[in-house]
Amino acid sequence: MSITSILKFTVVALVTVTGGSLFAQGTPINTAAFDALVAQGPVASAATIASSTWASKIKQAGTLRLGGTQTSNLFSLLNEKDGKIRGFDAGLAQLITRYILGDGAKYQFTQVTSATREQVLINDQVDMVFATYSITPARAEKISFAGPYYTSQAGVLVKANNQTIQSYNDLAGKKVATQAGSTGPAILAQYAPKGVVQEFQTHQEALDALRQGRVDAYVTDYTLLLNALSLGIGDAKLAGAPFGAQDPYGVGLTKGSDGVAFINAFLKKLEADGTWAKLWTISIGQRTGSTAVPTPPALP
Repeated sequence: MSITSILKFTVVALVTVTGGSLFAQGTPINTAAFDALVAQGPVASAATIASSTWASKIKQAGTLRLGGTQTSNLFSLLNEKDGKIRGFDAGLAQLITRYILGDGAKYQFTQVTSATREQVLINDQVDMVFATYSITPARAEKISFAGPYYTSQAGVLVKANNQTIQSYNDLAGKKVATQAGSTGPAILAQYAPKGVVQEFQTHQEALDALRQGRVDAYVTDYTLLLNALSLGIGDAKLAGAPFGAQDPYGVGLTKGSDGVAFINAFLKKLEADGTWAKLWTISIGQRTGSTAVPTPPALP
């Protein structure tokens, strides 16, 4: 099944419609299964570590400096009860940490936003960024990407009672929120050039603007919108199907880093031994009612 088909199915599984309003009914992640999967992840040999300057630096430091988020329900969400971050991105990041350091918990976390992801890499504040990070030519001029490890598209979120906006084709003249530093502005310029775009610094600020009626719609990565719905944001719905080009997610690294080859080899290992599929099922599939595991995107 294509990722687009899976995401369409996910929307149906995520929501219950009552009296015209749409409410998300998210299922919490199976923490025991997630933690067990990370704990069972592979550990690299000394020779494998030594073959990469990037991995050797992390091994010597004893800690992997991770840039990520803590508010992405399906991909990277902080559990305030135990202080652990879980989700699809978080799981891959912790599996890489275990692969290099022998323990998936040996990472130092730095919160990033769409607008700061390149800078923390350029400033050498983190070793990698794992944050539903779309691979684009403009970003690739500043940093390097490993992957892709996942793909998505763009989507439109509106209030549940909005009957005017049925898809991106209806955004002309409408106030449309998107995130500064994300792929949203470029997507809107291509698919809804007559929309009145308002850029916000964070995903939450854009959601708040929609909820408060300051904008008519919010356009961003479809997966992030699924996250929002699964968190239970109230009266909101997706308008139309995903649209635009496939959006590949990558792991951000400093420009020219040999960590690209190291991580790509690691990702291939996870795909071959079934770990990628198990992590997707625990983090996304079981929580959205989708049983068809997507095919991972091809790696270089």
